[in-house]
Amino acid sequence: MEGMKSFYLETFGCQMNVHDSEKVIGTLMERGYRQVDTADDASLVLYNTCSIRDKAEQKVFNRLQHHKKNNGKQVIGVLGCVAQQEGEKIFDRAPHVSLVVGSASYTKLPELLVQIEQGGRRVTGLSLDTDETFDTPLTRRDNPYRAFLTIIEGCDKNCAYCVVPYTRGPERSRTSQSVLDETKQLAAAGYTEIVLLGQNVNSYLDPSARGWRFAQLLRAVGEVDGIRRVRFTTSHPRDFTKDIIDAIDETPSLCNHVHLPVQSGSTRVLEAMQRQYTRDQYMRRIEWMKNARRKITITTDIIVGFPGESEAEFQDTVSLLDAVEYDGLFSFKYSQRPNTPALALDDHVPEEEKGRRLLQLLEHQRTIMIRNNANYVGETENVHVEHFNSATGQWVGKTTQHKTVNFTHTRGPGAALEGSYLDVLVTRSGVASLVGEAVAVN
Repeated sequence: MEGMKSFYLETFGCQMNVHDSEKVIGTLMERGYRQVDTADDASLVLYNTCSIRDKAEQKVFNRLQHHKKNNGKQVIGVLGCVAQQEGEKIFDRAPHVSLVVGSASYTKLPELLVQIEQGGRRVTGLSLDTDETFDTPLTRRDNPYRAFLTIIEGCDKNCAYCVVPYTRGPERSRTSQSVLDETKQLAAAGYTEIVLLGQNVNSYLDPSARGWRFAQLLRAVGEVDGIRRVRFTTSHPRDFTKDIIDAIDETPSLCNHVHLPVQSGSTRVLEAMQRQYTRDQYMRRIEWMKNARRKITITTDIIVGFPGESEAEFQDTVSLLDAVEYDGLFSFKYSQRPNTPALALDDHVPEEEKGRRLLQLLEHQRTIMIRNNANYVGETENVHVEHFNSATGQWVGKTTQHKTVNFTHTRGPGAALEGSYLDVLVTRSGVASLVGEAVAVN
């Protein structure tokens, strides 16, 4: 299709998907495609999908219905986890789709696009048998100051509820030298914040002769000249080791925030989930963070209503919130996913009860966050400025602890503050953010 040079890409799901979309956008622009803001204006429409929950998957198929009567004027493609999970069955559910590509096949996207441009109507890239899944020079980064950097792909943990091992394949780490080389290139290009990504980022194992584990790589990235902040996500408790906390304590550029998904506060439910740790083992890792020299904020993921979860086991999760005092929480109702061991489990929790438990959990967490954030009032925090919110007349940024700060500055919206680091005096706090006034530039 000679005239097919405009594209629209919508991304669903995690930061891994966001970064994958940056790779896809870079590849398309290198081939002469122009990105547009709406699907209706594009010749090529792509949806980078998430299948971690049924609701996310259904959103994608609802989007696809919008294009049902495009009469061949658009090429529609499904990328990412739903593409890998459903494969060619997508063509049966949505016959107007022409391209189905899993995340491990993005390096093959140029040749797949050639097939599309030559009139191919059902083109797929679904192989998981590849190590070539990491960043390329074609990556188009959407943020000029913060860069995502994939260090490990896939997952070997096989949690009972999770589709990731099926959609992303086994764990594959890139070499430490390639990570450091790219970090240095990003620093030279003006990036000051790096976010290390992986389905299980602390499962990293350098395949080169160095043999570095995650904490060693973390320190090395944090020591690259020009890099002021390093974040990482997501961690798995089984592979979360104390040397990671030691690295955060001893390397100022490593952000003092850890996202450590727990999923349940009940050891029996954790065993049924095949999470490979107990509540006590998880709490030991929390203790490492609580005893660190730097104050580390902790966030987590929780699933309510896993098959067989009793009311008492749910209350174990509620009590865990009090024991940890999380600074943030992503919580979801359990939903059945294809190809997962949990499909064989009986004793399902009714949807109404899942909803009740989720609401109780969120309300409980809300009180904890209000209390935690109140402790910052009167403190001065260093904030990495992200953007100006014209609706509130405030600048918005993040602290090293991943706290959102809305603040005023004597320089208004026309000032070039994005990407700078400002000291902000916190004057008020809310449930999910802090409010303050800029006091200095550094």
